[in-house]
Amino acid sequence: MCTNFSWGISNKNIVDAMTRLFFGIIALAMSAAAQAALPIQHWQSASGAKVYFVENHDLPILDVSINFAAGSSFDTPEKAGVAGLTQGMLSLGAGGLTDDQISNRFADIGAQPGGEFDLDRAGLKLRTLSSERERVAALELLATLLQKPDFPAAVLEREKARAIAGLREAATQPESISGKAFSKALFGSHPYALDEMMEPETVEKITRDDLIAFHRSHYTRGNAVVAIIGDVTRAQAEAIAEQLASGLPEGAAAAAIPPVPLPSAPVETRISHPAAQSHILLGYPGVKRGDPDYFPLYVGNYILGGGGFVSLLTEEVREKRGLAYSVYSYFMPMREAGPFQIGLQTKREQTDAALKVVRETLDKFIQSGPTPKELKAAKDNIIGGFPLRIDSNGKILDYLAVIGFYGLPLTYLDDFNKEVAKVTTAQIKDAFARRVKPQNMVTVIVGGNGK
Repeated sequence: MCTNFSWGISNKNIVDAMTRLFFGIIALAMSAAAQAALPIQHWQSASGAKVYFVENHDLPILDVSINFAAGSSFDTPEKAGVAGLTQGMLSLGAGGLTDDQISNRFADIGAQPGGEFDLDRAGLKLRTLSSERERVAALELLATLLQKPDFPAAVLEREKARAIAGLREAATQPESISGKAFSKALFGSHPYALDEMMEPETVEKITRDDLIAFHRSHYTRGNAVVAIIGDVTRAQAEAIAEQLASGLPEGAAAAAIPPVPLPSAPVETRISHPAAQSHILLGYPGVKRGDPDYFPLYVGNYILGGGGFVSLLTEEVREKRGLAYSVYSYFMPMREAGPFQIGLQTKREQTDAALKVVRETLDKFIQSGPTPKELKAAKDNIIGGFPLRIDSNGKILDYLAVIGFYGLPLTYLDDFNKEVAKVTTAQIKDAFARRVKPQNMVTVIVGGNGK
């Protein structure tokens, strides 16, 4: 270790810095050890909600979320945007309170509200002090938002105007244009494409009655997944879950959505745009949550394009050829197969050259798989970085919500590193060969020589 510094740092400062580093490492190790086996408790509330709870009295904090199968995939093509507006307006007027009054009440007790919204899920979450006064007030307000939304007509018109303005602005941006075109090409008529079917015309049609009906049919007791972590007992957690779920509309869990169809032929879309760089996306339907191929694909993708500057795509596209500043790939598991996506930006005149290198790198990886050295480095990085993924109650809460919503094993977090460690080069090669078909991939290019 070099101790010769040219910035005038004294030996005492060096010792102090090393001491802080030492105790920081010890604290991180202790935190990781403490969280190595998360005692997740699970039950169904009297109202029918699924509940996932971790008791943790280290800090006087309570984190709560409640999610529903009410994401954009439950929209309709004619009024795409209802799901998002419903979720967004839950905190903009409820129980006779205005949006300003709601914000002020949360602020008065130091509580932090939040939300979730994606293709599958929608819901609200909350962080509050666990002391009785703050906890009771925060949970009462959260229950009001969930159970008694007013969907004020004037606020709805305001939010629709904002959404329409945002859509019109996005229609000029190459990144948004490519994402919308990619989703439509990949998912076609599947409900997962509805997120990108939201247009000014569909939003304009949405009425307050649409939001009321969507809330009544999707924000139901039987469709609720409650996640709780923090400074409360099991009995208190049971009462919290019942408080949040009991006043919701009656109803069962949402119906399943259909499987994502696999493309039977390649699709390439080129869209003209005056941007200096081309935005390129390639993809194929990937995996759903709980898929047995998930860990081989996850580890393999880290090597291919998910590991940042240590990935093969970065090495081939950026380092060797200077065709892009960054290039990435990822799998996004959902209730059904979410996208496997590769993305990059490059100079317009380099579009075809960069695309060729990406395809060649993917083809080679699928045919040959990773080397033992690449696999070991990927495992070390993933396993070594895992404690940072669960180093706060807020992060664990998000995992609890995912585990509950997708029905993953209660030991999912405990088993994560074990599953990563078990992955072999043969498993990665086999999984990629079966699950990713380059000859049938969707490709979208915005910029370049559009046509």
